[in-house]
Amino acid sequence: MKILLVQPAKPEKALGGEDFQIYEPLALEYLAAGVAGDHDVRIIDMRLDHAIDSHLREYRPDVVGITSYTVHVNTVKKLFQQIKTFSSDIITVVGGHHATIMPADFYTPFIDVVITGEGVFSFREVIARLEMKMDLSGIPGAVLMENGAIVIYQREQYIDLDALPFPRRDLTADYRKSYFSEWMRPIASIRTSKGCHFRCRFCTLWKLTGGRYFTRKPESIVEELGTIEEKYVFFSDDESLLDTKRMEALADLIRIAGINKRYFLYGRSDTISRYPELVEKWKKIGLERVFVGLEFMRDADLNLIRKGSTVANNVRAVQVLKGLEIEIFPMFIVKPEFERKDFADLRKYCLALDLDFIGFSVLTPLPGTDLYYDVKDKLINFNYDYFDFFHTLLPTKLPVKDFYGELVALYNGSRSLKNQIKLMRKYRLRELPSLFRIYGNFIKRLKTLAHDYPANSM
Repeated sequence: MKILLVQPAKPEKALGGEDFQIYEPLALEYLAAGVAGDHDVRIIDMRLDHAIDSHLREYRPDVVGITSYTVHVNTVKKLFQQIKTFSSDIITVVGGHHATIMPADFYTPFIDVVITGEGVFSFREVIARLEMKMDLSGIPGAVLMENGAIVIYQREQYIDLDALPFPRRDLTADYRKSYFSEWMRPIASIRTSKGCHFRCRFCTLWKLTGGRYFTRKPESIVEELGTIEEKYVFFSDDESLLDTKRMEALADLIRIAGINKRYFLYGRSDTISRYPELVEKWKKIGLERVFVGLEFMRDADLNLIRKGSTVANNVRAVQVLKGLEIEIFPMFIVKPEFERKDFADLRKYCLALDLDFIGFSVLTPLPGTDLYYDVKDKLINFNYDYFDFFHTLLPTKLPVKDFYGELVALYNGSRSLKNQIKLMRKYRLRELPSLFRIYGNFIKRLKTLAHDYPANSM
């Protein structure tokens, strides 16, 4: 069978996403690796290749699978309509994060199969049954919907990440030079764990595993790292450092194997502040950058989102990383109820931290999170195109135009000129014009987000 797997691009109205980073479509590479038998599998990355029509005409797939986050839902549904219009015989399959959290959003005439949870083995079973012309409703967890679609529910009690095959990175060979995260380019991705012990109100990832943390064996990770050609490697885990003993063992094995890479991973501030020796060990084997969700400058706000950490931990984590000369990718959350003083206080707080790079997002109640159910009745917009972490989905205390004016000032005024220059030095000289263009376009768009709201919506 001919199987086409598609990574969608963000909708035109959305901000962020591939404006700043494009990571390889690891989920699709895993799906491709899991397909059993002699099938022809291709991957299209529509963030880099928009010509799906020409691919459909040239390739004429039997099955098309598309993955989706919340912000992609409308785009993905339109793609499936386009695919079914091209040929109603194509079997259409959707999976990914949003399909797992809100499968009902994909109950349309243009989608034949919805897969929730880890999709590798379910997708393998779908392909096997299609090839043998067997009924898909016989798949464990499958439910037949009134419109004839199949939804495959997975009540995962245990996830064996080591049972998954290595992803088919060869299928993204034409795109790999274009995968990047700021100056780290080209960058590969690897998954070493899934889940999180903590219960943040704005996050659904812990719910997907029932609050458990599943990990791969260090030996398997090292084996996969040995197959990756890129210099930079991003750990696409929900949180990479939770199991500190495993990470110590992994660092030792990487050192023994002589693998020379530059790593970027997620780490909680409380873990970093509590285990600086672990971070130092990783620095010695190539840790270059850590994404840290600092979130807020006040403990009251951290408690409100059930972060399970403190401002003191945040400050200590920044000190640890700066002391080791590890680049920090800190993220703060801007609440819709912020007033001008809150913006000014956050700007001063960030300047005092003396950071080269800072990200700010607007508090976003994603479907499936506790936050979403707490504030659902207050949402001013249910259009998934706006679930991009920049469009506010809740009423702002300031006039919306002033709110975004303050957010622009926050981006422009939270780092000293010295820090900005230090960041620019990370880039190759020929990359700087692109950096200035991307940032300029981002700020220009951020200034106009207020126009996306009707005058009476706030």
